[in-house]
Amino acid sequence: MTVDLKSGSLYALLKRRGFIYPSFDIYGGVSGFYDYGPRGAALLRRLQEEWRKFFVVQEGFYEVETAEITPEEVFRASGHLDRFNDYLTRCTSCGASYRADNLIEELTGKEVRVEPAALNSELKKIRCPRCGGELADVEEFNLMFSTAVGPGGGKKSYLRPETAQGIFVNFPHLLREARGKLPFGVAQIGRGFRNEISPRQGLIRMREFHMAEGEFFFNPSAGRYPPFNGVQGEVLRLLPAGGEEAVLRTGEAVERGIIRSEYLAYFMVISKRFLEHIGLDGGRIRFRQHRKDEMAHYARDCWDGEVLTSLGWIEVVGIADRSAYDLSRHQDASGAKMEVLIPYDEPRRVRVRRLRPRMDVLGPLFRGKAKAVSQAMEALEVPEDFSGGDVILEVSGERLKVPEEAYEIQEVEEVVTGERIIPNVIEPSFGLDRIFAALLEHSVDVKEKEGEEYRVMHLPPWVAPLPVAVFPLLTRGGMVDIALQIARELREGGIEVFYDEAGSIGRRYARADEIGIPLAVTVDHRTAEDGTVTLRERDSTSQVRLPMKELEGVVGDYTRGCINWKDIKKRYPPQGG
Repeated sequence: MTVDLKSGSLYALLKRRGFIYPSFDIYGGVSGFYDYGPRGAALLRRLQEEWRKFFVVQEGFYEVETAEITPEEVFRASGHLDRFNDYLTRCTSCGASYRADNLIEELTGKEVRVEPAALNSELKKIRCPRCGGELADVEEFNLMFSTAVGPGGGKKSYLRPETAQGIFVNFPHLLREARGKLPFGVAQIGRGFRNEISPRQGLIRMREFHMAEGEFFFNPSAGRYPPFNGVQGEVLRLLPAGGEEAVLRTGEAVERGIIRSEYLAYFMVISKRFLEHIGLDGGRIRFRQHRKDEMAHYARDCWDGEVLTSLGWIEVVGIADRSAYDLSRHQDASGAKMEVLIPYDEPRRVRVRRLRPRMDVLGPLFRGKAKAVSQAMEALEVPEDFSGGDVILEVSGERLKVPEEAYEIQEVEEVVTGERIIPNVIEPSFGLDRIFAALLEHSVDVKEKEGEEYRVMHLPPWVAPLPVAVFPLLTRGGMVDIALQIARELREGGIEVFYDEAGSIGRRYARADEIGIPLAVTVDHRTAEDGTVTLRERDSTSQVRLPMKELEGVVGDYTRGCINWKDIKKRYPPQGG
């Protein structure tokens, strides 16, 4: 028997063992929401910590934490108000609502173009799965949760559907942190909120979810990305849009134009390495390129990192080339400069068109603001196709209109030290809840032992919800006191402990194995005599004996991945199998 997502058996195990609970369960629950129990919260935290090691520590990204509620003008500029939509269909008989493309795929098994005409055509061929009624033509449904900030109706705002916009609107501050130089990355871990039409499949499609996103800002004209040299030999399983699946070296995929840039390819490799590091089966990971009809409005290209599960291939990370879309939109909407100066090797003399203010007109028009208006005008570079008319300026946060009679257009020669550009962005965006679910399905192994099912969760030590269990063999002979002392000392050393003294030692090992605890310490008759304990490894069930005083160092090193079980067995004499 298998424990998997499709049958629901994995969710039953996770609920019973304190990983996840349906939110508001005592009131009947609300679809699309899950709470993490003690084991799940610990595992989720470990996944976040490992993600930070990859992107914040190793890649050097700055980490930020931005507001979850965002004013409407931000999402108007980013395009989410108009284009962050799914297509909704309703049953004309019972009124049930469905996301059209998902319903068609579930009932027919075929993918369909995500555009109204194609969806409506397919909907005419199927019926409502609830009552058999006819399905209406699609309508657009915006996925953002709206709210208001402040009394009296307040300021129209939304819960963020992604963490990215909080990074983009802070770009001028972050550029200063980077000393004005490209490239640099910014990371954020937090919650996102999407008002999904029909959440389903548990943690795979939720209305409130955990994201880990990076935004990597770079100059697209800078040429090659040097760190790419270290990953170009890495093999990726690729499914290009409209093409055949292939397994290729990353360097070859870039040379052939399958992956459009070294920057995009580099973060595909880093994403794959992360997924394998936390315990997902590398043989069940691939990257699928988005078709044009499914591409997000902000993306120029996007590859989904997908993991094969009992539900089929599910997306767990998207690596998107967002070009300069977001920064350009926010610059246009807010007036804030999102540009970076790229210095030339040598200064250049160039002829440019400038506005020369006429102070005799500006003075009476703007009075005390005239000097600031004049400076703002002089800083503008006039496009070749501009021949006159009103000029709109942003001065001290105020938009002002300068009439044509208040300036002259002049061509002047200037010494230029560099070029101002709006950076491009590569975004690796990880869905932590989906990763959590896929990882647990990949990790659970079901065996038969003495006529009963025996489940073992083979999680790597660095992501296991608890690193070590401590058991007294018996509840007499002073074993409990010694076991409690060991547990206390390990905790004081910063190591979390699962303590259990109920039932037989075999049952306690089984409980620890089922929640993925990699090591178990057992206090027995010898412990009081010689100060040694038994240390058991989950996956092999083999044991060694070691002094109590060395436990903290061994368990800590094992949990961090500094040593493995073979290293421990070499250091200490084995105690049977």
